[in-house]
Amino acid sequence: MARKGILEPRISALGGGDRKPNPAESRMMPRGAVGALQSSLSKLQENAVQEIDADLIDDAGFEDRLGLDPAAQAQLRDSLQIYGQQVPVLLRPHPAQNGRFEIVYGRRRLGALRELGMKVKAMVRQLDDHALVMAQGQENTSRQDLSFIEKASFAAQLQDSGYERQTIAAALSIDLPMVSRMLKVGTAFALPFLRRIGSAPGIGRDRWMALASALEAEAARTRAEAAMAEPAFETLESDARFEAVYAATQRKASAAKAPAPRPRTLRARDGAALAEIRGNSRGLTLTVPARTADGFDRWLDAQAEEIIKELHDRWQSTRSEG
Repeated sequence: MARKGILEPRISALGGGDRKPNPAESRMMPRGAVGALQSSLSKLQENAVQEIDADLIDDAGFEDRLGLDPAAQAQLRDSLQIYGQQVPVLLRPHPAQNGRFEIVYGRRRLGALRELGMKVKAMVRQLDDHALVMAQGQENTSRQDLSFIEKASFAAQLQDSGYERQTIAAALSIDLPMVSRMLKVGTAFALPFLRRIGSAPGIGRDRWMALASALEAEAARTRAEAAMAEPAFETLESDARFEAVYAATQRKASAAKAPAPRPRTLRARDGAALAEIRGNSRGLTLTVPARTADGFDRWLDAQAEEIIKELHDRWQSTRSEG
């Protein structure tokens, strides 16, 4: 059976769009010309574009944009100011406050119109929560500017709110395998974290999966948090923010340098310091300070070759005895 249009204004809260009315309901339904007229008027009202004060419109649905591009928003605001609003937003009556409305889609336009102090051209339809999700999902699918991570996050929000995968697939017009792939990414990141990075339009699924895998390590998470705390981070474009965070997770912690070995003082039989000897991985260094050597440094320099030979002979003799 073909799926009914998701913006069908008469969707039942119980999902019974194809249910036949019972006899009692049939007796209460308008008949003939009166019923047809009421039905036509109802459809006209739901399809009519109304002008509504922006202050009467509240948020609803799920977060489908991870931040707004200030330049793009300014461009939209300027366009609305010059040419007016050409495309209406979709609202539903507020379920709890009479006279107020909730936005289904068109949040960017609503924000720009609110800044301009202009009334909002809108279609108002009776939508339950399920129909609202489907409508918002359909609008997301038709837009080309939503990034992969925004769609994946939207799917994750739907799952967190208890919607089944079949509903998520229908809302986003994708198949179940794609739902699974999106959820694997969308559920890997907390929404506040994604808001900090933004929509990252140039970053696809594989890169997001690589970041999720990298953030499993506590040290990588610490480095990522440090990168996001940098003052310059907020000035970057969204793709660059992702790259900065990912690069931080890939940096290896610099190995702490071993402290340099302390020199050992060589003393004369009377205890006077004669020289300092220092050993490390590169070799052995003997230092005889000239200021306290009283000529011993010059004598040792002259006799060094013979002394080294004698010491080497003694070392070889010790090895052979051992």
